[in-house]
Amino acid sequence: MKQGLSLRVSQHLALTPQLQQSIRLLQLSTLELSQEVEQMLDENPFLERTAEEAAREEFGLDAVDTPVQRDEVAEAGEGDFTPPSASTSTASTETSTTAADSDGPAAEIAEREPDWEGDGTVDMAPDDSEWGSDAPARQNNLGDDERADATELARSQESLQSFLHRQALSLRLSENDSAALRFLIESLNDDGYLEDSLPALASGLAGDDNDQFDDLVHHFQVALGLLQSLEPVGVGARDLGECLSIQLRALAAEDEDGEEEDRAQVYKTAIAICKQPMELLARRDFKRLATLTRSNEELVRLALQVIARLEPKPGRRFVDVERNIVIPDVIVTKTGRGTNVKFRVMLNPEVMPRLRVHDIYAGALKSHKGEGSQALSQRLQEARWFIKNIQQRFDTILRVSNAIVERQKSYFVHGELAMRPLVLREIADELGLHESTISRVTTAKYMATPFGTVELKYFFGSALGTETGGNASSTAVRALIKQFVSSESIKKPLSDSQISEMLKEQGIECARRTVAKYREALRIAPANLRKAL
Repeated sequence: MKQGLSLRVSQHLALTPQLQQSIRLLQLSTLELSQEVEQMLDENPFLERTAEEAAREEFGLDAVDTPVQRDEVAEAGEGDFTPPSASTSTASTETSTTAADSDGPAAEIAEREPDWEGDGTVDMAPDDSEWGSDAPARQNNLGDDERADATELARSQESLQSFLHRQALSLRLSENDSAALRFLIESLNDDGYLEDSLPALASGLAGDDNDQFDDLVHHFQVALGLLQSLEPVGVGARDLGECLSIQLRALAAEDEDGEEEDRAQVYKTAIAICKQPMELLARRDFKRLATLTRSNEELVRLALQVIARLEPKPGRRFVDVERNIVIPDVIVTKTGRGTNVKFRVMLNPEVMPRLRVHDIYAGALKSHKGEGSQALSQRLQEARWFIKNIQQRFDTILRVSNAIVERQKSYFVHGELAMRPLVLREIADELGLHESTISRVTTAKYMATPFGTVELKYFFGSALGTETGGNASSTAVRALIKQFVSSESIKKPLSDSQISEMLKEQGIECARRTVAKYREALRIAPANLRKAL
C-alpha cells in the first residue's frame, strides 16, 4: 500500500464563555431569568442587587480597573431601558403609522447592534461605563402591604386537597377511617380523580401482610364512599363514567321532591349511558346507546343534553393558577388618534433585574492583588459579563419588538384580522442578526398589546395565497375561521369544506385539510360535535 500525504482544510467554531452565557440568557423566559439571577447572586460575591430607589447603576469601580464615566444623557430617561452600546438611545421608541417615519427607527436600530465578542480572559480590562446603564429596579412589593402581587394572590388560592380536608373535619370518623380518607384525598390528581385502584393503594402500604391488606381495602372502601359525598360533586371517581354518574345521582336526588316522572327517567337513562363505553358518547351514537340502554332515541337525546352540562373535571377550579400568570417583557401603548396614531414600545421595568458590581469587594481585590487573586479576578470578570449580557438580552428583545411593531402596525390598529405574513428571516435581515437569535428572542417572551398579552411568536405566520396575487397571514385566517364558527348556527354547524368555500369567497385560497389543521389548533371541535342536540 502506497503511503501519501493529504492536506485537509477545516473550520472550527469556538464559543467564548461570554458568548455562551449571552446565548443562554437570551433564550431564557422571564421566570428562568429571575432564577438565574438569584443563583448568580448566591454564587458570585462580586455581584449585588442595587437599591430600588437608585437613579442609575453605580458600579463604584473608581478603585478598580477603570473609572466610571457618568452619562448625563442616560440619566434623563424616566424608567426606560438604555442599551449599553449607545448612551443616546432610549428604551422606548415611537412608531408612527405613516410610511415616512418607518426609515428612521430601523436605521437607528441597525447602528446599535450589541457586541457579542470577548476572549474570556481575566486580563481584559473593559470599559465599565458601557455596563452601567439605567436598568430600572424590579418592584417586588414585599414591603407594601396594600398592594398584592399577582403571584401571591395565586398562591393564596385554596387547593382541592385543602378544600376536601376542611370538609372532612366535620365528619365524625374513627381514627382508621379518618386516616384512610386523608390518604385518598392526597392521592387525587389535579382533576379530582383517583387514578390508582383501592387494592393497588392498599398493596403499597401493607406489602406482603394479607390481613393488613384486607383491612386497608375495607377502610379505603368506606373512605371512598365518604370522599365521593363531598364537594365538588364527582370528586374521587376512578374514571369519567363514574364521575358523571355521581353528578347525575346528585341531580336526581335534588329533583326527588318534584313529581316529574319523565325527568327521573331521563336521569336513569343518563346514568345507564355513563356505564357504556365513552366512545359511543363522544360519537353521539344515539341508535347504539338506545339499544344498549333499552330506551328510545328521543330519551337518549334528552339524557345527553343533561350529561353535556356536567363537569368532567371536578378539580378544575382548584388547579393552581400561578402557572397561567404571564408577565409581559415588552409593553406597547397607543398614543394619538386617527392618522396620528403612534405606538410606544418599551421594556417592562418589572422584569428587568437591577445589578451592579460590589464596589467594596472589587476595591479590596485591587488593593490586595497577590497569590490566589487569579480566581477572584475571574469571578469579578464573570460578574461584569453577566451584567453586560443581561443588558444585551433586553436590548435585543427591544430591537426585535420594535421591528415587529413596525411591520405589524395593522394588527395594533385593527386586531388579528389585519395580521400580515411575517417570517423570522425578515426580522433577522432587517436587524442584521441570525434567524436562530430571532427564534430565541421570540420564544417565551411576551408583549402587552392593546388587544391582550401575546407571545412574540404570535406575530409570525406563514402566507396563504389570495386571488389577487397577494398573501394573507395564517394568523388572520385562523381569526376568520374563529369568527365564522362563532357566528354559525348551532343546529347546522359549518363543516371544514364549507369554511374553505367561505374563505375562497373572501379571496383566500385555503384547502379543506388546511382548515381542519387550523381548526384543531384553535381547539374547535368538528362539525358533528358542535351540533346542538
